[in-house]
Amino acid sequence: MNAKGSSMSDTLGSNASLKLDLLFEGIRYSPALGEAATHSFPNFYPYRFQPGEHDPTGEGKAEIPYLLRTSSGTVVRVKGAAESRWQVSGSQAQGYTLAKDGEASQPIEFAPLPAWMRQTTSDNYPMAQTGLSLHGDMGVINIAPGCEYFLEKIDKRSMRCTFCAYGAPDKRTQNLGQEAGVVSLPQRTFHRIQETLRAALAEEKLRHLYLVGGSMTDWHAEGRRFIEVARAVAQVNDQAVPVTCGSGAIPKEIMDQLHIEGLVQAVCFNLEVWSQPLFEQICPGKHHYVGYDKWIEALEYGVKLWGRERVYTAMVAGIELEPEYNLHWEEAAELALQGAEDLCARGIIPIYSLYWPIGGRDHPEYMSRLKSYFARLMLGYQEIRAKHGLQIWDGFMCRECAYMQMECDMDEEQRQLKQTA
Repeated sequence: MNAKGSSMSDTLGSNASLKLDLLFEGIRYSPALGEAATHSFPNFYPYRFQPGEHDPTGEGKAEIPYLLRTSSGTVVRVKGAAESRWQVSGSQAQGYTLAKDGEASQPIEFAPLPAWMRQTTSDNYPMAQTGLSLHGDMGVINIAPGCEYFLEKIDKRSMRCTFCAYGAPDKRTQNLGQEAGVVSLPQRTFHRIQETLRAALAEEKLRHLYLVGGSMTDWHAEGRRFIEVARAVAQVNDQAVPVTCGSGAIPKEIMDQLHIEGLVQAVCFNLEVWSQPLFEQICPGKHHYVGYDKWIEALEYGVKLWGRERVYTAMVAGIELEPEYNLHWEEAAELALQGAEDLCARGIIPIYSLYWPIGGRDHPEYMSRLKSYFARLMLGYQEIRAKHGLQIWDGFMCRECAYMQMECDMDEEQRQLKQTA
């Protein structure tokens, strides 16, 4: 990595720098990491052994944990990488440690596999497949994962977001009873997620509930679906855990209904990338079926209803560095910071999730530029939020669930510095 990028990451603070390192380098396989997978929340992506790497499974891949937590409270998504200098040692009985080659180790924990994931609903359906997942202390409810943009083409061009590999309608959508173009889900789907959520709330210390789902080509229809989902969640959310609507941009009348009924306490309409030209290229479906200007207007209307620090938009930080967009990393970082300034001035808080390249671009030079970009963005963005007096509401997100985001970690380090000053 170039000297400029290194010096920037050094100023992030110790916890944020460690998180940045782990997000980019990943962790190589070890027997301890394999053991941890047997009692940890499962990763969606298995560890894949590289040619010449010792493979104790003989299958070319192995299950690994999803999230790790350091002793300082930093939560990081686990990325398997054979070339990483980081490795896990220890055992469940003795405790686990994490160390970079040649450096001192530190104690870590893995997000545990909860008991409810081994249970079934009253109709004998696995709770692990009802649409509830955990990001630390956040419960993510996704009972309509299929995105209709995957089904649409215009002039032979797919309408799905270019970075997305998750939303294709598949066996998950069939099992949940989701049908393209149909707003409502089967009652059995609602009953199952309610049973699962009740079990999770009884077992977990959840501080956030996040409603998400695949986009519909009709944003009115998508909004109506989210009202139904939010109502179902409200019926069992007896602990009054704050709920965020993580839909696409939705019409004003849908937002009015969510607000009037008190179904959600925050909204997050994911713009994904700043600037209309990039939005059109990277999110063709969002641009065609909703439009960049209407997306911004929806976020602004959300601020009028819920107020500052209750309206968010997730950004895929680094997608701009893909070669087809012809941006140097410094240029891309400045563009993203312009977006952060514009959005924060409107009371909208962007949240930057690190982009993990796909399609064979995970090579050192590319990752070096991406790491420099992300460090520059995080440092500049913290200053922008401070300038506008915006803090991330802890009902929406905190350090315990920000597994691929660094804003909360950096804010915590700033608080500690002020306390010791």
